[in-house]
Amino acid sequence: MKDLLVSIAQGLVEEPEAVTVTVDEPAEDGSVVYHLHVSENDMGRVIGKQGRIAKAIRTVMRAAATRQDARVTVEID
Repeated sequence: MKDLLVSIAQGLVEEPEAVTVTVDEPAEDGSVVYHLHVSENDMGRVIGKQGRIAKAIRTVMRAAATRQDARVTVEID
């Protein structure tokens, strides 16, 4: 799951080496929070107009997690 998020983000940004993802421990309900960190200059590319790209990233991650019977949340820091 982490690799999927990294590859999606690296395809969107101008500085792919600055993309990092940290993962929190699973919560009581089994959900895992992924924190996506990108360069300050690339923040707009990852969020998109009115948050459309960020919403699409979250949707793809949720769909991938559903296939593995998991629950994920993506936060863009």
